[in-house]
Amino acid sequence: MTKKLIHAISQHSLPLNDASLNKIVKAIGDAKIVMIGEASHGTSEFYTIRAELSKKLIEQQGFQLIAVEGDWPSTQAVNRYVKGYSVEGATAKDVLMKAFHRWPTWMWANEEVATFTEWLKEFNINREEKIGFYGIDLYSLFESIDEVLKFLSNNPKHQVDLEHAKKAFTCFEPYNRMPEHYALSATHFSDECISEVASLLRSLRNHQEQYSSKQEEEDLNVVMNALVAKNAESYYREMMSDEKSWNTRDYHMVEAIHELRKYYGEETKIIVWEHNTHIGDASETSMKNEELINVGQVIREQYGKENTYAIGFGTYTGTVIAADRWGDPFEIIKVPPAKLSKWEGQLHAASPEDKVLLFNDENRALFNDWIGHRAIGVVYNPEFEAYGNYVPSRVGSRYDAFIYIEQTTALHPLQ
Repeated sequence: MTKKLIHAISQHSLPLNDASLNKIVKAIGDAKIVMIGEASHGTSEFYTIRAELSKKLIEQQGFQLIAVEGDWPSTQAVNRYVKGYSVEGATAKDVLMKAFHRWPTWMWANEEVATFTEWLKEFNINREEKIGFYGIDLYSLFESIDEVLKFLSNNPKHQVDLEHAKKAFTCFEPYNRMPEHYALSATHFSDECISEVASLLRSLRNHQEQYSSKQEEEDLNVVMNALVAKNAESYYREMMSDEKSWNTRDYHMVEAIHELRKYYGEETKIIVWEHNTHIGDASETSMKNEELINVGQVIREQYGKENTYAIGFGTYTGTVIAADRWGDPFEIIKVPPAKLSKWEGQLHAASPEDKVLLFNDENRALFNDWIGHRAIGVVYNPEFEAYGNYVPSRVGSRYDAFIYIEQTTALHPLQ
């Protein structure tokens, strides 16, 4: 396999530059949902190149919003900033530092995102249809509960939904606003909590037209926060009972994408920013053996391959921002050179240069032998990389394009 794959990479790769990024944009064609990945949550080049691609899609292809692997309440602060809803005088750095206070803060409170946020704010000036920036993850359980109650409390005509919300959210209150405490208790809990929150969500959706402040998207905000509360309840319960919480999280992100499309219109073009493990089709990886799905797989199945496009990222070596354990302070960690037998090692062996691969019906088969593909999370220990950081994948079918950076550098967190 080694020589055959190295030859295929040499034959089909393009140098990474503006021209090859334009070729990706052309290959995307009429796709409505473009998913742009990252091989870590702490690599500068993944963020900056993803931002450049997104600018091209917004400027040239009319993409209307970005949905990211971040919490809804925190990213709403960014959305309000880039659309001009928030207080004048703030900077993107101010907004990001204030909004992203939960670990791992560096994922979004960094120089790279700040630069793109300022660009997006500038781009939106004098535009009637402004580009949105939204979080589709579900870790903001209690923040989302607060947002729903705050909105309904400030609107007396929504008294029925307010009482409904108070009843639905009561079951969360004994756990001192610590989701893990709720999860521990929920393993012995009835289904009453999730059914109450699901009922609230249905009511909010039915009354959404009455939440009239579309100018600042209050109607969308209340529904999305209720959606987070419903799905986060399931997620934390499953996490503690050893069920498939991964699937619940990714199904939630798909549901959030549906809500955004419904709000903006069914023809809306969406850019999704998430880790490779979320956007690269799980059915083309070893994840399927564990009955795990992901956003990339479900979106492809629901919208069709012709309407979706997935772009993966990878690196041979460099540095990354991550932590030794969940919740620990971040460090700049050395990423060791990939082994020759892995996907990134093959890319390096073909030529030690940054490159782009475009997969299509004519060449996919050349890249579809099973091979380990590196994935680095917010917790990373290079010493154990060989045991848990490579996902067996059929890369040519997992993605529609792949961007490889030979040597990468760590993100620049705001401090």
